[in-house]
Amino acid sequence: MLMALIYSLVRLLLDLLLVRCRSEASLQSEVLLLRHQLRVLQRQARRPRWQPADRLLLAALSHRLPRPAWASFLASPETILRWHRELVRRKWAAFGRRPRRHLGRPPMLTECQQLILRLARENPGWGYRRIKGELHKLGHQVSATAIRGILRRHRVPPAPRRARLSWQRFLRAQAGAVLACDFFTVDTVWLKQLYVLFFIELASRRVFLAGCTEQPTAAWVTQQARNLSWELGQANLRPKLLIHDRDSKFVTGFDEVFRSEGLRVATTPYRAPRANAVCERWIGSARREALDWLLIAGERHLGRVLSEYVEHYNLARPHRSLGLRAPLAGEEAGQPMGEVVCRSRLGGLLNEYSRQAA
Repeated sequence: MLMALIYSLVRLLLDLLLVRCRSEASLQSEVLLLRHQLRVLQRQARRPRWQPADRLLLAALSHRLPRPAWASFLASPETILRWHRELVRRKWAAFGRRPRRHLGRPPMLTECQQLILRLARENPGWGYRRIKGELHKLGHQVSATAIRGILRRHRVPPAPRRARLSWQRFLRAQAGAVLACDFFTVDTVWLKQLYVLFFIELASRRVFLAGCTEQPTAAWVTQQARNLSWELGQANLRPKLLIHDRDSKFVTGFDEVFRSEGLRVATTPYRAPRANAVCERWIGSARREALDWLLIAGERHLGRVLSEYVEHYNLARPHRSLGLRAPLAGEEAGQPMGEVVCRSRLGGLLNEYSRQAA
């Protein structure tokens, strides 16, 4: 494009020199001749192909001619104006890409921004000035306005709203003393529906299988509550809160058994399965890993399958919320020495791997 532009400018300068040397009558005759030739070309040629250098020169010359004289251009006046706007846009685009020295405050270090977000999330009650003071102790000079801007960009609410106790935070803080329970159904091969009652401790994710039945009567549900109360005493567990949904199968006698043991019973809101999400998650795991792959013949068969799966879940299955440890596994990781042995459960559906002692 640059060479074409230089060539076009040189030709234009030569034409200007020739024009100055010609008489006025000769120039007028030449203009008439060129206009006639232009009309002939317009009748024969189709849409001309303009090069960038041609557009540049025509857009520049258009400012030297009055608007009525624009009829001599092959391109329409609207096209000429569009070319001129394109020149202006490119001019300012090149101006924006020019190297500029940095003005204003230097950008904040990424480490400092991450520290602000950490302080805000770990301390919901701290306001902008409280975070500013803590940063000052750590060697960072940041204004409260800058802290507010960073938190807003990362959608971290201010201290009053950030400090509210959500249902998720409440369960996480009280998980060591919370017990949750729920029912789910299993269809047998004979198309009978069986009901399964289970309990889960939120802190350790330990599952207690209460039982399964075809008719979950009030007497049966209350008896399962008594059995679990005795099992919790044997395991030396002292929960303070029991969570369950508003299913009518959780009768008053069921709640009274736990209240007599000092537990407070809380029911989830209407149509809010996420309020008891841990139980819902365990039901999904039991179905995907065991029940969906088996044909259940009856109540006794279902009890054996679930007992085997609960034992596998509590003793061997890694859990993400526990750092990939099983609920009842020890704190120490396995030794990297010894032969790896496999124990299969439920006909090979569940496999547990361990190292055999040397």
